[in-house]
Amino acid sequence: MPSPHRQLPLSRRVFLLVSTGAAAALSLTAAPARAHGTRSPFGRFGSPAARLTPATLYVDAQGRGDHTTVQAAVTAAASGQTLVIAPGVYRETVAVPATATELTWIGASEDPRDVVIVYDNAAGTQKPDGSGTYGTTGSATTLVRPDGFTARWITFANDWLRADHPGVSGTQAVAIKVLGDRSAFHHCRFLGHQDTLYADSSALTVFARQYFAHCYVEGDVDFVFGRGTAVFERCHFRTLDRTDLASAPYGFVFAPSTAGANPLGYLVTRGRVSGEAPDAYYKLARPWVPSSDTTARPALTVRDTHLGPGIDAVAPYANMSDAFPWQNQRFAEYRNLGPGAAVTVPENRPQLTYEQAESATREAYLGDWEPWKGEC
Repeated sequence: MPSPHRQLPLSRRVFLLVSTGAAAALSLTAAPARAHGTRSPFGRFGSPAARLTPATLYVDAQGRGDHTTVQAAVTAAASGQTLVIAPGVYRETVAVPATATELTWIGASEDPRDVVIVYDNAAGTQKPDGSGTYGTTGSATTLVRPDGFTARWITFANDWLRADHPGVSGTQAVAIKVLGDRSAFHHCRFLGHQDTLYADSSALTVFARQYFAHCYVEGDVDFVFGRGTAVFERCHFRTLDRTDLASAPYGFVFAPSTAGANPLGYLVTRGRVSGEAPDAYYKLARPWVPSSDTTARPALTVRDTHLGPGIDAVAPYANMSDAFPWQNQRFAEYRNLGPGAAVTVPENRPQLTYEQAESATREAYLGDWEPWKGEC
């Protein structure tokens, strides 16, 4: 996603980690806070010596599993296998091929703060072989291509900071890019600044369904974006401060790029948006119509969600390009709460009718796929 702002000089190498009202700080390069001693790091999920199932692979950076890196386990895994990942900070990039379908990743401690997959590439980072820069997709710490992917209790992060790279103009730094259909994330965290969570599809004609439940996402510019058909249920989105900027807007939470032929797009339901920035310094969304698909009609519905004071209630939407005004796209709200949801200028906040809202549900977006079944 393009950035309208200059480089951000941040002084810290930590991300605020917020969950259900409590705030804590964790250095992404630090060892996990929880000490396991000589006990199995895999908790109730067994161990290599006593496997949960024959299809389970165990990942532990300390060498107590089948593999010490997530990528090594992915390379070894067959379709349908489960990766149980021990607590630790895994500083690596991970690419899951399209052929590795129906994989499940589980954070062994059942606390996403304990299992962190992180790297620090940006779009403008030079590749080691001198062949150019990574670009937005190439910057992703984790790239998920296959269908049927599921992750639970894992943090996906990109800790590249603008302040450390003042000469780099490509400041997009993706934590995870998801392309596959039926991709589900439960109780996961996504940490970054610009372009944190890339919820996309493998092609314009593929309407990849994705489900995010009880997740936490933070960032500043367009930090949830792409053309996927994605449902965000009971998720927490947190906007970061921008101390280098003297005026609003600091950034945008959502930037969908939904294909024009796709009747759906992003659905945010029963969530909340909070932030560190001053009141009204963030926009809720802007439409992304990429040069590769000028027929895109970005779609976003936010309903039954608490919008904190950081969201500009008077003008919550903005254009990314004047050639594609947000008013011509598919943005709508329904029964949102909080100071950032106040309807002060009705024409700036399209609202669904009751009848329209009956079709804006996870069931309507995800069809016969029901990833929420059996989950809390």
